[in-house]
Amino acid sequence: MSKKSLRTYDAHETERMQALHGIPLASFKSRASAFIVDFLIVFGLFLGLLFAGAALARRLGYVFSENAVVPFDFKHWYSLLLIVVYFALATYWGNGKTPGKWIFGIRVVSLGRERITLWQSFERALGYGASMLEAGFGFLQYFMNVNRRTVHDRIAETIVIKDRIQKAPHQ
Repeated sequence: MSKKSLRTYDAHETERMQALHGIPLASFKSRASAFIVDFLIVFGLFLGLLFAGAALARRLGYVFSENAVVPFDFKHWYSLLLIVVYFALATYWGNGKTPGKWIFGIRVVSLGRERITLWQSFERALGYGASMLEAGFGFLQYFMNVNRRTVHDRIAETIVIKDRIQKAPHQ
């Protein structure tokens, strides 16, 4: 690499953005529905891990008190960690499709690359927290942004598109 190339801006995202021009964006309803499905999956995973952990603890001789409760809320680190890890890995391994997004026929795509990166997936998962601030206003920015990007979309430099194109009925 020459010294001159180190001092110039590389607009490599431009080609990718041009390639995405005109692609149908996902509706708010499909995005919200997919999020709810994914959140229910995370809750199910949490319960599964909780029961498996309790069974293992009993097998190892641990005795639980009657008041033993492990809450699933946003105040405990393990709840937040599970949510972030689920959304990040599901988005990355599914190339933009979590199970909920797959069900609703939508996909997260990168504005700079052909495939969403692991880093973008984690940024997006962590960005859900930013979108929830101020009573979910970051999610509602969907309606204010020309490309229907929420706070977590802008953090991760992504958009959410319709993955299944509706076919016109035969006439």
